[in-house]
Amino acid sequence: MTDAPIRFRPHHFLCALGFEGKGYSEDFTANMVAIVDARLRAPGGGDVQIEVTATADAICTPCPSRRGAGCVSADRIARLDAAHARALGLAAGDRISWAAAQARMRALPPGILQDICAPCQWLALGMCEAALARLQAQN
Repeated sequence: MTDAPIRFRPHHFLCALGFEGKGYSEDFTANMVAIVDARLRAPGGGDVQIEVTATADAICTPCPSRRGAGCVSADRIARLDAAHARALGLAAGDRISWAAAQARMRALPPGILQDICAPCQWLALGMCEAALARLQAQN
């Protein structure tokens, strides 16, 4: 694939999996649609390369909480990233295809999102858990 890799913080892998057209603002949601629907869920999306980063990424770009390469919720985001990096076996600088990332998400144990996503405001909506269950049912 000739496109540059998408840069993701570790917790954004599951955010992308669970995305259902909702976001923090219109610009944020439009950006998620461009990344998730137009690239990752498009034909050939499994081949899209993702580079893991420890700072603001492609999803963060229009986020109203972004401050430069960081976030107003830096401590909460750091906890999310650390938990997701451990669960998915990711580290800053890694490159992985969306298909390989989905395989790692598919292998997550049941109920893990209650732990690794605990500080996330979106967890209670159940979108990510439902998306993960659908992905795991494809086994």
